[in-house]
Amino acid sequence: MNAAEQDRLEWERKLWEEGLTLVAGVDEAGRGCLFGDVVAAAVVFAPYRVPEEVTDSKQLTPKKREELYEAIISSAVAWAVGRVDAATVDRINIRQAARLAMKRAVENLGLVPQHLLVDAETVPVDMPQTPIVKGDARSRTIGAASIVAKVTRDRLCEREWEALYPGYGIASHKGYATREHVRALLELGPTPMHRKTFIRGIPAEQQTLF
Repeated sequence: MNAAEQDRLEWERKLWEEGLTLVAGVDEAGRGCLFGDVVAAAVVFAPYRVPEEVTDSKQLTPKKREELYEAIISSAVAWAVGRVDAATVDRINIRQAARLAMKRAVENLGLVPQHLLVDAETVPVDMPQTPIVKGDARSRTIGAASIVAKVTRDRLCEREWEALYPGYGIASHKGYATREHVRALLELGPTPMHRKTFIRGIPAEQQTLF
C-alpha cells in the first residue's frame, strides 16, 4: 500500500486501532438532480479490506464505477442503500432528504455500526460519527459508499425511470439540469418524479409550463 492509499484510510485506521471493527462509510447521490430519488449508501468493510482503487465516484468513468461496485458489494461485511422520493425532497428540502436517505441506508445494513464516516454531513441516528469534508475523495470507505449510491441511482435511471417516462432522456443525463433535460421539460412538462422546488430554479422565462 503506497502513502496515498494509506492516507485515504486515515480515519478508518484510527478507529480500527481503537478496536472498532464495524466502521461504516456513508454518502449519497442525486442531491443536485431535477428528477428522481436521492439515493444513499452505507458500506462496512473488515479492517484494511477496502478495495484499493476505491475513490470519489465522480472521479471514475461509468465502466470503472460498475467494476468497483461489484468489488465493493462482494467484499463488504455489509452494505445497504436508502432512498427518498422527489415528493419528500420537495416537502422537507434536499438536505433533510439526503440525511433521511443516509439514515435509511444505515438502518438497512442488518448490523449496528460502531462508528460512521460521512461525507460532509451528519446522519440522524444515535451513534458516533465523523463528518469529513470531501470525504468521498479522502476516505476510501466513504468513497465506496459514493460508488454504491451512484451506481444504484444510475441503474434506476437507465433501467426503470427511462422506461417509465420516455422522452426526457433520463438514461443519459440521470436527471441533472442539462440542456436536453430542460428542453424536454419545456416541451412535455414535469413528471410526478420531478422535484418541483428544483424546477423553480430554472430561469423565469422558461417556467411558463410549470
